Amino acid sequence: MTQVCLVGDADVDLRYELLSRETARAALATYDLREPFANSVAVDTVSLGAAVSLLNDLNWYLVRFADCALVREPSISTEEWLSRDLAEAVRDGALDADDTAEFLRVYGLLDDELVEPMYATRVDGTVPEYDLRSVDDTVVVRVTEAEFGG
Repeated sequence: MTQVCLVGDADVDLRYELLSRETARAALATYDLREPFANSVAVDTVSLGAAVSLLNDLNWYLVRFADCALVREPSISTEEWLSRDLAEAVRDGALDADDTAEFLRVYGLLDDELVEPMYATRVDGTVPEYDLRSVDDTVVVRVTEAEFGG
């Protein structure tokens, strides 16, 4: 199963914003909603294509209420997430799945909340240590080169 995780902006309640609007509620109606991080909504989809399609269906809401949209595709990585742009590039065939591991956005995880991302590249095949603050854990998100530079 491919997972989609939407992380809300700090000043909104993402679940409320999504479920209080008919179109978003309808798009999410067939999914079991989870909250893996504070102020997030996650669902399982059947494929990378279905995950990108769901994100496209929810785009109006994501632009207004979400900080980021993440996709975890087990054929690429079972532990690392893909940014929405990277997932779309892989789905469209613009980028090979084997070429997704170089550019990273590493979030600190503190009390179930994703905190300030650190941009990094792998060093000798490993993820550099998160050093922006003391955290409980980290969440690694693979990003496109354009997202990395921007």
